[in-house]
This record gives sequence, C-alpha cells and structure tokens, in this order.
Amino acid sequence: MNISRRHALASLAAVTLLTAPATAFAQTETIRVGLPTKTYWPTTIAETAVRQKLFEKEGIKAELTIYRSGAETFEGMAAGAADIILDPPSLVSAGRKKGVMSRIVANAAMGNFGWQLMVPTKSTLGVKDLNGKKVAITAAGSGSDLLALWTIQDRKIDFTRVPVGGGGLVPNLLAGNVDAAVVYSPLSFQISKSGEAKTILDYSKEVPPNLTAGWIVLDKYAEAKPQNVQKALNALYGALQFMRANKDVTVKLIADLYEMPAEIAALEYENTIMKLETAGDMGAANVPAAVQLSLDLAKLGGLKDIVPVEDVISTKFKPVPTK
Repeated sequence: MNISRRHALASLAAVTLLTAPATAFAQTETIRVGLPTKTYWPTTIAETAVRQKLFEKEGIKAELTIYRSGAETFEGMAAGAADIILDPPSLVSAGRKKGVMSRIVANAAMGNFGWQLMVPTKSTLGVKDLNGKKVAITAAGSGSDLLALWTIQDRKIDFTRVPVGGGGLVPNLLAGNVDAAVVYSPLSFQISKSGEAKTILDYSKEVPPNLTAGWIVLDKYAEAKPQNVQKALNALYGALQFMRANKDVTVKLIADLYEMPAEIAALEYENTIMKLETAGDMGAANVPAAVQLSLDLAKLGGLKDIVPVEDVISTKFKPVPTK
C-alpha cells in the first residue's frame, strides 16, 4: 500500500513537472504593442491597461514600445519588432502595395481629435500664408503628414513638410525652425493654454469624420496567434472603458505620464478620450464607408497606393473589454 502510494505521488509529481512549464508559458506569452509617440492617447490607453493589470487578466504580458511617429511604428511592425500597433488606414493600404500584409482589426477613432495646425502666438501667418513656408510633421506617411497633405490640397497652397518626430514638433515650432506645425493633443492643448502658440486650423472640425486610426496586426500574426490578438484588444478596450468611468484617475495618469498640469490633462480627457470608439467593431455597418473616406482623403493628399477597403480591414475580431 505504501509502495503504491509512493508510486502514485511520484507519478503525480512527474506529471506536474511536465505540465507546469507549458501552463506557465501560456499564461506569460508576450504581445508587443507599438505606439506612435509618447504624448498621445494610444499610449495612455496602453499604460492604463498595464497599470490596471488588464493584460494579466487576459493571461498575457504586454511589452510597450514608443516610437517617434506613426510611420516609424508601422515600420517597426513590418520589421517584426511589434505585434499590434495603432496607425491610420493609409499606412495599411500603402504597406500592402509594398508587400507588408496587415489589416485593421479594431476601430479606435473616427476623427482627428485635438489635432491642430499651429503657429507661434506672435506669428501673423494664416493658413493661406503658409504657401512656400515650412511646416513640421512627425514623419512622412504619418497621421500628421496626411493632415498636412490634406491642408495643401484643400486650401490649394504648397509648403515644405519637415519631419521632426513627435517629440520635435513643439521645440522646433517655438524655436522658429519652422513656420507652423501639425500638433496632436494634449500637446496642442498645452501650448495653446500656455500662450506659446495658437491654432489656425482645427482638424477635428475641418476634416470630415472618418476612421483616422485603428489597431493593426500583420496577417500572418493574426493567423498564427488569433488568441493573442483577441486578448490584447480585450485589454486595450477594457482600459478605455476604465478611463471613461474613472476621470480623476485618468486625468492624474495623463498629467503624470506627460508631465503637464491637471487642467491640460482634463482637456485631453474631455476632448479626446471621451470621443474615442468604445466598441472597436470593424464589422459595424458604418465602418467600410469611414475607412473608404479615410483612404479618399489620403489620396487627395497625394497617397497613390490605395487598395480596396476589404483588403485594409479584418472583421474576425471584436473587442470584449476586460473588466
């Protein structure tokens, strides 16, 4: 009886040793999240998901990487350095033409919330006066570049687009190295409130509503690890729901992350966070038209590599926000 019991315990121990590593691996598999720039709402969402342990609740670990622009983020994914990123549909379209096969798996924003064309406060330049001038963008092919190109087309002017990275927009604008800059929130709110710069074009009001940003993965990653994609989306949209339901916590996080006054963080909360897409469903009836409009606007701005909407989006995933 004792011998049989010892054999049973030994067998149980062996089974435990054999199965434990596999279980641990399944619980700690890492998904690499690529973010376009530091002081931007996707970073706030991803940081919230990490701090509220939402990725952990989904059984995965998140590794966040912050790039200098949307274009650089897309390049990072194409190079295999990121598994899921946030970027505009235009980069997906252009990427497919170049052999980078990816799709938008979740809708994140239907507008250019907080994006503004800005000049130093003492500048006398209006939008029309930028003809022949220099305008700062983050990088070629990025969201800021698309807005700059849209401005050129819509206002029938021409200016030189100067790529300076996300962290270089405000310093180069205030130093006078450029005449204007396409600035995203909350930086746009911050330098406006401080009196250092002023808005001459508010893109959230001027550009027709369209799908401006979505969470993107490579086709091969979605096929190989669909469970990781689903879990990541659950965590990210769970973070957005948490943020919307906890204003004080979110405002403090924005203020701490980006080293800005609480009043500026509150503006970002009200004017950006509360306007983001909460469902993320790419299968929603209004999504194809919104993606097509986004691509059409990019085409007006000079993008030539346009593919059909059905090649840009995937309806295989729908976020189930992590609680």
